[in-house]
Amino acid sequence: MTLLTDTARAKVNLTLRVLGRRMDGYHDLESLVAFADCADMLTLEPGPQLGLTTTGPGAQDCGDMSDNLVVRAARALADRVPGLTLGQFTLDKRLPVAAGIGGGSADAAAALRLLAGANGLENDDPRVVDVARETGADIPVCLASHACTMTGVGENLSMLTLPELPCVMVNPRVGVATKDVFTALGLGKGEFLSGVGDVMLSPGWPADASFDPWVEAIDAGTNDLEPPALKVEPVIGDVLSALRATDGVRLARMSGSGATCFAIYGSGAEARAAAQTIAKENPNWWVHAGVLS
Repeated sequence: MTLLTDTARAKVNLTLRVLGRRMDGYHDLESLVAFADCADMLTLEPGPQLGLTTTGPGAQDCGDMSDNLVVRAARALADRVPGLTLGQFTLDKRLPVAAGIGGGSADAAAALRLLAGANGLENDDPRVVDVARETGADIPVCLASHACTMTGVGENLSMLTLPELPCVMVNPRVGVATKDVFTALGLGKGEFLSGVGDVMLSPGWPADASFDPWVEAIDAGTNDLEPPALKVEPVIGDVLSALRATDGVRLARMSGSGATCFAIYGSGAEARAAAQTIAKENPNWWVHAGVLS
């Protein structure tokens, strides 16, 4: 059968508010999400048996294949769709892991899109969406792979049109466990960081796709996980300082639960120059210059 290929784009939380922690232990979030032009690549050779092999610079970081999100998502979809054609996946792993940019979630979302295509399903088939929601909080937004606002525990999405945002993304190649960051945040069950009035008064996003209004709106936001992440892994502060010291930077912030940070620039040339400077000064860091949209 024909080899199928999909792109697992990195997710970037341009803003992230933690509204509170529910009684079931999950945290309610409000996030503006964009996607980058750096990605893992996933291929599927359809067949009766499920398998996964990894290649690329991050292959050694993928851990136990039986517990990989690609495999978990595929098995969960097979449980819901009788006679689902599975097959052999090959993951070209290029994004850093445990990095706050949804690499594993993007891989799982790509697997669901590939399986949907191989089996004549739509990406918004309720069974595909249910598997995405149940397999990981970031998988629904990665399944859409489109700029949006994300609320709840990640299941409520509202699509947006963003301008292209020249950016630099930096990861110090230090993994940060999301659970450790939320533990450091320290919210008890039923405890809220933001009141209902705060949420109702939160500013809306620009109505058009003009660059400056969007950058100003993003800059006015925050990432509530940045302070606890700095306690868990102080090197995040070094990354933010390096980004903020570059020429042309408009704003710099951590993505997700870290340790990846991003900065937005006025032009692609400024972003590329900043990336070159940071990579030269920090040769062990993962550095990417590109575009968020």
